Amino acid sequence: MSSRTPRPWCRWLLACAAFVCAGTCAAAASPSSSKQGIAYRWVDEQGVVHYGDHIPPQYASKERAVLNAQGVEVGHLEAQKSPEQAAADAREREAQMRQRQHDAFLITTYTSVKDIEALRDLRLDQLRGQRAAAEQYTESLRTRLATLQTRALNFQPYSSRPDARRMPDDVAENLVRTVNELKAQDRDLAVKLQEETTLRAQFQADIERYRALHTIHSQ
Repeated sequence: MSSRTPRPWCRWLLACAAFVCAGTCAAAASPSSSKQGIAYRWVDEQGVVHYGDHIPPQYASKERAVLNAQGVEVGHLEAQKSPEQAAADAREREAQMRQRQHDAFLITTYTSVKDIEALRDLRLDQLRGQRAAAEQYTESLRTRLATLQTRALNFQPYSSRPDARRMPDDVAENLVRTVNELKAQDRDLAVKLQEETTLRAQFQADIERYRALHTIHSQ
């Protein structure tokens, strides 16, 4: 029997059949069927491990693992975090970001440890100069206070003489003002000393971090 070329309407029927078949195959490979073989693993309140193709509602916010058809873990879903945990994570991410920024600053700003030490010594000299000026002013306040206290001995209630006059208002005001200013200056001196200690610690931390970064880069 000799073969004959299919008529045009036959070819059209064959094309339609192929289109319908392709649509049926696509429906068979729908997303719902692609999830077959996926399972989850979770742990209940008693520490018992469970497996299943869906997570019970009471464990939807708990930590769980995603397994493929062979039982191999292919994903991990973290447990829903409390507001406190989320805030702590945010603070940790911010601290890490600041550390990365500071690391980049150290690497791009300094060429050696000597550069860091030179800047440290310059800052310390500035603080020591400020402290020396504050100490000099404090000493002048102490001298002024001693003079006022000696003068106050001539007036009531500090004088033992029965005819001693009441202390003049300007002397009393000056005495009180000097005492308060001296107390404030002593506090400022304590702050400046703490600034020097803090500055030394910060630069020492930068030196150690700079060396660590160069060690990491060299490796």
